Amino acid sequence: MSTEVKVPILGESVAEASIGEWLKQPGEAVAADEPLCSLETDKVAIEVTAPVAGVMGQHIAKLGDTVLVGAVIGTIEAGSGAAAAPAVASTPAAAPAAAAVPAEASSLSPAVRRAVLEHGIDPAVIAGTGKDGRITKEDVVAAAAAKSAAPAAIAAVAAPAAAAAAAPGSRGEERVKMTRLRQTVARRLKEAQNTAALLTTFNDCDMSAVMKARDTFRESFEKKHGVRLGFMSFFAKAACLALKDFPAVNARIEGDEIVYHPYVDLSVAVSAPNGLVVPVVRDVQAMGFADIEKAIAGLGKKAKDGSLTMADMQGGTFTISNGGVFGGLMSTPIINPPQSAVLGLHRIEDRPVVRDGQIVIRPMMYLALSYDHRLIDGREAVTALKTIKEAIEDPTRLLIDL
Repeated sequence: MSTEVKVPILGESVAEASIGEWLKQPGEAVAADEPLCSLETDKVAIEVTAPVAGVMGQHIAKLGDTVLVGAVIGTIEAGSGAAAAPAVASTPAAAPAAAAVPAEASSLSPAVRRAVLEHGIDPAVIAGTGKDGRITKEDVVAAAAAKSAAPAAIAAVAAPAAAAAAAPGSRGEERVKMTRLRQTVARRLKEAQNTAALLTTFNDCDMSAVMKARDTFRESFEKKHGVRLGFMSFFAKAACLALKDFPAVNARIEGDEIVYHPYVDLSVAVSAPNGLVVPVVRDVQAMGFADIEKAIAGLGKKAKDGSLTMADMQGGTFTISNGGVFGGLMSTPIINPPQSAVLGLHRIEDRPVVRDGQIVIRPMMYLALSYDHRLIDGREAVTALKTIKEAIEDPTRLLIDL
């Protein structure tokens, strides 16, 4: 009896996905709720689990196929199956790397037995040179060297033929199909460029006060809250301060209307194994530093292990992207539609600046605010970024809402 494996509900407004990877092959044993395959949607990868225990049947949908919600992509058959489908060898199998020493060779010394196991040599094929024809450790080493030399000699003979078969001037290019996530990222970023009137304003920010605060409270903060005090919570709170004063930066265009948000759902750009993802921290304006750090750390962990859900990715009214973790000095980030602005953070480096008429060295960071000029005027964008800069340079402003 067969049980159908179907594409589950993928999330709000998501109707299709692509087969990213089959985790179970036909004939392999399957436990109930065990992951069978990975689906790639426009935003995240989702695992399809087994509805029942049994044996993996046929893969109805192949790698790369586009499938709709509810579509049958495979079957599970009744039975126990095998732990894993063995690979079919096209040539006679070589002796295993850690072959067991035959019983008739039990008279071998411990050193020889160890060498036999290490080199995977069958003692029966070794000609002993020791007393009474016994096998020595040197005999095992010599047999292993001869065994290794044989494939090398075959490869040396085959190399000219392989070289002759290669196309002249070929340098081994590789073509790999873009993942669905990468295709979506490429499409959305290009749409943002084509639709929005993108403009970027810059400022530099003295990080001395924030770095001092982190150094002062680092241990006590982590001890009390169980999470490290990072820069993102400072910038998140500073952004909330600016977005409150300049609501257009936190708004979006929908048709011929402007939609204003009385809350800040912060999209945080993080790097995941299969590309850049932008999960969302909800209601940041109502959160404290510890709550923000915990939320960002949790989303970052989920991004790395591939467990982000559609709910984690949906929404977002404003984005912070930290290219500084990769060493970026300055950039012009692209907005994340339908949002109208994104704040780009960059690396911190000591630079000479003038303070009270004196040239001093300060840890400085370039800030970039890219925005949709259709909605946000230059004055609003520049002043909003200046508000963020001032809040970081004097974190007291975050406490007194200034």
